[in-house]
This record gives sequence, structure tokens and C-alpha cells, in this order.
Amino acid sequence: MALLVKGGTVVTADTTTRADVLVEDGVIIAVGEGLEAPVGAEVVDAGGCYVMPGGIDPHTHMQLPFMGTVASEDFESGTAAAMAGGTTTIIDFVIPNPKERLMDAYRTWRGWAEKATCDYGFHVAVTWWDDSVYEDMGTLVTEEGVNSFKHFMAYKNAIMADDEILYNSFSRCLELGAIPTCHAENGELVFQLQKKLLAAGITGPEAHPLSRPPEAEGEAANRAIRMAEVIGVPVYLVHVSAQQALDEITRARSAGSRVYGEVLAGHLMIDDSVYRNEDWYTAAAHVMSPPFRPKGNQEALWKGLQSGNLQTTATDHCCFCESQKSMGRDDFTKIPNGTGGVEDRMAVLWDQGVNTGRLTMNEFVAVTSANAAKIFNLYPRKGDVRVGADADLVVWDPKATRTISAKTHHQKVDFNIFEGMTCTGVPVHTLSQGKLTWTGGELRAEKGAGRYLKRPNFQPVFDAVSKVNAARVPTSVAR
Repeated sequence: MALLVKGGTVVTADTTTRADVLVEDGVIIAVGEGLEAPVGAEVVDAGGCYVMPGGIDPHTHMQLPFMGTVASEDFESGTAAAMAGGTTTIIDFVIPNPKERLMDAYRTWRGWAEKATCDYGFHVAVTWWDDSVYEDMGTLVTEEGVNSFKHFMAYKNAIMADDEILYNSFSRCLELGAIPTCHAENGELVFQLQKKLLAAGITGPEAHPLSRPPEAEGEAANRAIRMAEVIGVPVYLVHVSAQQALDEITRARSAGSRVYGEVLAGHLMIDDSVYRNEDWYTAAAHVMSPPFRPKGNQEALWKGLQSGNLQTTATDHCCFCESQKSMGRDDFTKIPNGTGGVEDRMAVLWDQGVNTGRLTMNEFVAVTSANAAKIFNLYPRKGDVRVGADADLVVWDPKATRTISAKTHHQKVDFNIFEGMTCTGVPVHTLSQGKLTWTGGELRAEKGAGRYLKRPNFQPVFDAVSKVNAARVPTSVAR
């Protein structure tokens, strides 16, 4: 069935143009002024609105088993909430247990995701190493369309990847044309600080940021980047939260290294004072890693987006309710780490980015959609409004408002880190595969309508990068 989005202004990462958009069979078939709706086509009035690519959230954790519980948001509810906020694609994470075959974990996550309402892909975490991991990485890239692998440099005695694992996995990524991604925190330092704080009797949520200082993130970011530089593989750092980590990215990019950085909407807005709230649950509800940072880091991260040293925005959407967070009431290290935001990211970024002048509309599209599509090889199928692209669109009313609240959001969690914030500029219509999934305040998401996205590898690009990096290494080492 055809659908015409009529009378709007099409905004992409590169252009702003008055145009109608005609979609049929899930793809865009025409973009231009004065398009006529075919007989029987549905017409969406976009007058006074912007028509943009649907958002891509490259960092979510739906239904994640973690820290003795399971995230409250599953793939159905989480992807539906995403589309209520204008996001039409997520890239979630397969996280094998230590010694679990990567392919076994991947199949488990694929099964959970069958109920997703929007399109999705997966990064796969490397949490241990042996020949089977080497083999499974190859299968995932060549047969399953996975082109990114995650490495947790934190969570000692659980899923932490030490330097040996990083070296082996980064090297395998280079062979396969896949991009390694890293959660950059010095896991040993965090572990020792946690023990020190508990021994001192500091057990509440206020200890969480004390155990994970910005320096721990900066050190790990530098270590991951330097290792990637030596191996000759690009690297992507997730949820950059601190000036120290941003400085390492900026240094590396200025030197010509292929380093990419992601920032969360929450880290752009919230500082570490939340952990000192007198209400235990309010403080605990903000426990995530890396934690929210001292004032000053937020403005630095905005500048990172403005300068292009940070390219993508995400949420690290991983929801736990009060009963789950209370597992750590007497020991902050047992508070499940995670917050929500998949429904709020785009409105928050528009309100605090575009409305304040920090971002142009085109930059907004870049950091919420196009850049993630390019980095993870979904572009131009995703992240653009052009003929042949998937008809994943958001019709954005820059004058409409929404006050964020846990009482009214669609996310399956009893707390919202943006509670009470009124955003000017919200999605009034969201299209996924050419169908209206959010319109006029009505959520029409369909269970199981989401498709798994295979993402091709980057072998030709990596071969060129490897040659450049090899030229920097002494001949005896390069051989």
C-alpha cells in the first residue's frame, strides 16, 4: 500500500528541501514537490513539520540478563517505545557468558528479538577467548551480517575483556573487516575502588561515581585507542561520558586515527549530583556505567558533538525497576546498572541541541541517524530520505511539546531520568517500513514486524586503513 507524506520540509544530514515523500512496499519511491497520491494511498499531512530519517539508536539492551536479574524492557515493548519517540532502528547487544559459544548466545538473542516491532541489528560481545571465539566471529561476519564486536573493559570477574582478549579480538576484527567497539573503563581500578569504599562503610549509590572516576574512563579509552592504532583497526568507543575520554578521542582523530565516539543523551544532560539524592531509589535509579559525571563534562560532550569528535548519540537503554535496583540497597556494587531513554533521546536532543543553537537540524539528523548508519554500514538503506531507502521516517513538529514522565511514557520502567523535562519539538508521526507506527499520540507498533538487519563488513576500507597504519610501524615489526 502506498503512503504520501505531503507538505513538509525534508531534512537530512546534508540538505533541507521542501518536498513530499511517496512510499510503497516499505521503501521510498519518490521525493519531490507536488507529488500526487496514487489511488487508495494514505496521505499524511506534514504541513509545518520536518520530515527526517527515523532515528537509529546504536546502543540498547533489551531483555538483558545482568547482575542477577533481567532488564524489564523486552524487544517488543522497547522497540514500540522507541518508535513513539521517533526511533525506527536499534542495534542491541548479544552478550555471551564467559565460556559460552558466541553462536549459541547469538541464537538466543535472535529468538528473543523475534517479537521486535521495528528493525534491529546486533553487536556481539567478546567476553572470553579461544579458537571457538575466533571461528564464531568469522561465522557471524560472513553468514549472519554482524560487523561489530563489543568489548567490556569493566566488570571484572564477569564479562571484562583483558588486554590479551582485546588484542586477539581486535586482530580478528581487522581480518574480518569488522569494527571493534569498547566500553572503556579500567576494570581493575574500578574493582579495587569498590572494595575500598565498601570497607570504609560507604555502601549507597553515592559510592557508585566515586568507584568509577573519569580517570578510569580516560585511561581505558587511551588503551583501547592505542591498541587499535598498533593493530591497524578502527575503533568505536561507546557511551563516552567524561572529558578525559573525549580528550583521548580528539587527540587520536587529530593524528589521523580512525576512532569514533558515541555519547548518551543522559550524559549530555545530567550530572553526578543525582547520586546524592536523599531518596535512595531516586539515586539508585541513576546508577549506570559509566556514571553521570561532575558538572562541566556535559558541556564538553556537547562540544564533542559540535566539533565532530563524537559522531553518534545513543541511550544504553537498559531498564530496571525499583524492586530490581533494591537488590543493592546495602551494597552499591549490587545495584543493577542501567537507565532508560529510547523513547526520549530524540526529543531531548532536539530541545537541548537544536533549540539552543548547539546543533543545526542537519547535524541533529547526522548524530541521531545518518552517522550511525554510515559507521555500522546501514547507509543509505537507513539514515537518509532518498529513493530506494527504507521508508523509516519521522514527521517532526518543531512547535509541539511533550513533558516527559514515567507516568505517561511507553517504556517498561517505573522511573525516567528526564522526569519533568518539557521538550519543544516532538515526533507527531513515525513510519517504519512505510507504515504508521506512531500517529496522533496513538501507538500502532506490531509485534514481530521488525526485521533483522544484516550489515556487510568493511573489508575494502580496512585494507586501505591497514596499509596506512603499517607504514607507521618499523619494518621489522610490520613483517
